[in-house]
Amino acid sequence: MTKDVIALTERMPDAWSVLAGLLSGGPDLRVQAAGDGAVVQLCDAEGRPLVSIEAPLLLQVPGEAARLLGTDVPGDGPVWWTEARASTAVPQAAELAGTFAARLQMLLGGSVWPQDAPGTADPAKPVDTSGISAVPAQAAAQPAVDVLTEHVAVILQDRPVIAMTSWLSEALRATLESDRGLQIVTPGHCRMSLPTRSLMSTAMPSRWVVQDEKVGYYDGLSGAVLRWQDGMFLAATDENGETAVAPAFTDVQRTDERQVSVSFRTLHQPEAHLVLGGALEAAWQALTGELPAGWGTAEPANLPWSRRQLTDLAYERAPQPTWTVVVGSPERPAVATLRVVRTPDGVEEDITLTVGYGAGEKPPLDAVPALAEELTTRYGLRSMLCHLREARRDLAVPPCFERPPVPFAFALGAGEVREMGVARAGRTPLAEAPVKLGAEARPGFYYPLGDGETVEGWTALEALMRHLKGVEPA
Repeated sequence: MTKDVIALTERMPDAWSVLAGLLSGGPDLRVQAAGDGAVVQLCDAEGRPLVSIEAPLLLQVPGEAARLLGTDVPGDGPVWWTEARASTAVPQAAELAGTFAARLQMLLGGSVWPQDAPGTADPAKPVDTSGISAVPAQAAAQPAVDVLTEHVAVILQDRPVIAMTSWLSEALRATLESDRGLQIVTPGHCRMSLPTRSLMSTAMPSRWVVQDEKVGYYDGLSGAVLRWQDGMFLAATDENGETAVAPAFTDVQRTDERQVSVSFRTLHQPEAHLVLGGALEAAWQALTGELPAGWGTAEPANLPWSRRQLTDLAYERAPQPTWTVVVGSPERPAVATLRVVRTPDGVEEDITLTVGYGAGEKPPLDAVPALAEELTTRYGLRSMLCHLREARRDLAVPPCFERPPVPFAFALGAGEVREMGVARAGRTPLAEAPVKLGAEARPGFYYPLGDGETVEGWTALEALMRHLKGVEPA
């Protein structure tokens, strides 16, 4: 099922090496540019795309290739990541992609993922493309999408981690703009990155569709058994209107691994000297003792962490929002998404940071009150919600049941407290009194909700929200 091949080369793929890789498919194929030159396509004699090749990406973040592709890829040295995606409608297309990647490896050094991709064994041997011209034009028209219907675009993937790559991000954007959902179909051994899950979960009828020997297909995030109906994967219902849950989804064992997640918003005045990313740095140091390692506008995060470069990018894209992914070191798994948007009130940063801890590692929940204080006094905190959950240390999302996160703290910045009134914000129905943050004259508040291990955290959060919104208890 693998349709993607990635060349991880020691040297930059220049125009001549890319051309040599393309010509390894034989003289009967054509080359054309797409995406304003960011994508090169290998086409049949009638111009139908067979393989799409992304622009090479210099991966400068240690451990990032291994995070997404597994431990069989090169170590910490910088590598050039060149991704080729083959059309599933053409049997020879996967071999063409493999041959292209293997030729780059032969010319530039490095490795190819996956190692056993079709066409990598003998890159000097041209691929037999004699039957390609018989492929239906509509089926081969878009290698990024495997099935396109009135309601959804379907993509087949087989990677260790389904990452929010630049082409997947573009596919998601295009499908949403066409009023469709994006449905990603994978084998059961695949996992999903946190940025991918975050973006997919906000775009129904987008789904993670997992192949299963017993039930056929099920939803990787809910476990609902799925069927292909009316041009999309939908939950299968019985005569009583109920949907079964796939046994593979519930066949899990408890773990001692934990994840801490902090989601917060900050607001800054649009001043000339403004440098973004400080709030994320503060949260990263509080939960990991380190700074972020890398960032980018997609996965893999290819650039070393830089607040100045992040700020420059957001400034160039304004007034359009800027979405980025930020990653940590291999020793302490951490992933964040950061969205910068210009609002009538100023420049807002919307951040979710998740950090993984293994068995025997104590998540630093006691560091969060001081973090809330720093965000309030230095970075214009608006609100913050903190969760603890039982989940994988490596932060990859498996297609099986994970216990839901439990909130253990909430915080409000000075601006929100001023709007609702200090009296309401400072007197709550919670058993533990809130902690004042920042200046006495313009305080924020930190609200402890529990230890993050029991459902009482949700009860406390609900009671707090009702109080802050002025809703009387039922």
